[in-house]
Amino acid sequence: MSASLFTALFIAMLALTTLAKLWLARRHLAYIASHRDRVPDAFAGQITLSSHQKGADYTSAKTRFSMLSILFDAALLLGFTLAGGIEKISELSQHWFSGTLAQGMATIVIALLISSLLEAPFNIYSTFAIEARFGFNHMTFRLYLMDALKGIMIGAVLGLPLLAGVLWLMERMGEYWWLYVWGVWVLFNLLILFIYPAFIAPLFNKFSPLKDEATKARIEALLKRCGFTSSGLFVMDGSRRSAHGNAYFTGFGKTKRIVFFDTLLEHLNIGEIEAVLAHELGHFKHRHVMKRIVSTFAISLAFLWLLGLLMKTGWFYQGLGVSTPSTANALLLLFMTMPLFSFLFGPVMSAYSRKHEFEADSYAVKQTNSRDLINALVKLYQDNAATLTPDPLYSKFYDSHPPASIRIAHLEAA
Repeated sequence: MSASLFTALFIAMLALTTLAKLWLARRHLAYIASHRDRVPDAFAGQITLSSHQKGADYTSAKTRFSMLSILFDAALLLGFTLAGGIEKISELSQHWFSGTLAQGMATIVIALLISSLLEAPFNIYSTFAIEARFGFNHMTFRLYLMDALKGIMIGAVLGLPLLAGVLWLMERMGEYWWLYVWGVWVLFNLLILFIYPAFIAPLFNKFSPLKDEATKARIEALLKRCGFTSSGLFVMDGSRRSAHGNAYFTGFGKTKRIVFFDTLLEHLNIGEIEAVLAHELGHFKHRHVMKRIVSTFAISLAFLWLLGLLMKTGWFYQGLGVSTPSTANALLLLFMTMPLFSFLFGPVMSAYSRKHEFEADSYAVKQTNSRDLINALVKLYQDNAATLTPDPLYSKFYDSHPPASIRIAHLEAA
């Protein structure tokens, strides 16, 4: 393939993906607006019209803002590639540092820092304008900056050694370097799964043992029935940052923890809490987490194999505005452009995730009262202002969970 042909393909995919995202967003906005003035029949007795309209308006506000982000991301990608951004950063790194390893690390770190700084205003507006307007944001700007600083420090402590190791292996391990890098990547991710609950998550939130004895006893009985062991039941101070509620498992092996947002516990009764947890246990019983980990590792292996092929070709670099081939430039270019070529696979990944959600729901209704799970989900939709009427096609691309009406109908049938 020639460099000019690959440039044309890149521009075509960028235009196609950007226009498709904008078209899907417009469909989503129109569909929500057309259903804004009437609560769906399945929820008419549980959700008020005002709550339904709040969910519609909140989702619409986020969707309209995402359209700006889509355009910005496209412009940023062009800036890094055809406009010469990566090329310039690479030249500066070669001027500032000696040795290909240091130069490669500098190129990637600078590119990531520039990207993060340029995207920061979007994150700030989303948090302090949209989330605040609908009553969800509890975060102060000081806390936001502290979180960002902690994230940078953790990224430096964990990410820089990983990056150095990856670039060193790419340069020294010959034709099959991608197998060595993949092995390091797998070990690194497994390490993060082990250390995240005890060492990383507490840097951002406070985790307290669940104190309500009645709830604790009910949950422990459920865990025993399901054959699940954990290192503890914890309540997270999610209300410090947001009014949104959730519950999740974290960790791996003996470090598994069950975590409830304090906002979740405030709005659900014991039976509903048990039902939500039973759904999460369904993911455990069906080995969904392990399946997703394995699939992620498989995709990363394919990604590295493809990188191994592309970095040998001149047209890959030149077609994306980079004249100097290097391992760091190849890694950056593929990382930045891969979403363009994988966007159309979004519905496949969403369908795979939804299948897991249906299986977890089916497991939950065998362990608890299905009505409790339905009531809990309705409360979560209402408390989180999630729209009950997403555009079906938009939902297929973006939603990892089934739409509310489909999910509730599935549970009622069960």
